[in-house]
Amino acid sequence: MSEKRITTSTGKKAGKDIIQGRFFSLDFFKRNAVYIIALVVMTLAYIANKFVCQSSMQEVMTLKTELANSQTDLVKASADYNSMILESEMTRLMQERHIGLSSPQEPPYELKSGK
Repeated sequence: MSEKRITTSTGKKAGKDIIQGRFFSLDFFKRNAVYIIALVVMTLAYIANKFVCQSSMQEVMTLKTELANSQTDLVKASADYNSMILESEMTRLMQERHIGLSSPQEPPYELKSGK
């Protein structure tokens, strides 16, 4: 029975200390310094981690946009190259630049050795 009275009086004292503003006294901070420091460090680590993640996500989005632009440029360059290697396009370029070459009239043929 005496234990219940001590618990009850301690509970009343804690409530009274909170109301009077004595709960966060210097003694409270001395007793719980390790926990308070750990809480502050964890909070700072959380904030730093969130910042790093947001920066990384922004960089990924920028790189995705750059990749899409590069792929578009690749398709355009490929189409330009394919149009340049057409026989009709080569003939047109040779005539425009007056190179003095002409396209062959006969298809190519393969030489075979007699061995």
